[in-house]
Amino acid sequence: MRLPLLPESDNLVAMSLNRVKTPCIGVCSTTFGDTVCRGCKRYLHEIVDWNRYTEAQKALVWQRLDLLLRTVVSNYVQVDDAALLEQQLAFQNIRRQAELSPHGWVPELLKAAGSTALNWPTYGLRFIGASPDTQADIAPRKLYDQISEEVHALAVAHYDRNHQLPRRRLEDLLAGITVEGVQK
Repeated sequence: MRLPLLPESDNLVAMSLNRVKTPCIGVCSTTFGDTVCRGCKRYLHEIVDWNRYTEAQKALVWQRLDLLLRTVVSNYVQVDDAALLEQQLAFQNIRRQAELSPHGWVPELLKAAGSTALNWPTYGLRFIGASPDTQADIAPRKLYDQISEEVHALAVAHYDRNHQLPRRRLEDLLAGITVEGVQK
């Protein structure tokens, strides 16, 4: 038995309510051969298997991404008022992933601001290492690009250490064993 089709507007509402929560930001570089996505910073196997992951597996990925973001963002920006940041993001209609900490929300704000100078305290933020006079000169998009590059480098290093390198060691071990179990 086929279910009746909903009117187009109802279909759109149903699709938006059932949207899968994912770190994806729509800029997937794994389609071009990257092992770690330059957009969301997930590993290729995490992207491919995301819809099969349990909630616990997804939570582990979110935790790793949040840790990477907090590590890098906290070198540049201090979150003084998380509630104000959340309120401003909602008011500005800027994406805020609930699975991330407030430091994890900062890159989306920087990306949305582009070349427009930010009044950091308005968002409950403080730029670290800058005097109040020079804060207005900091290009948010440039800072976003810097943070994104650093988080990606950390994600690649984490992948190499925990996934790629152990596989290479196993391949090296297996290369010395023949089918009969005799060393080459």
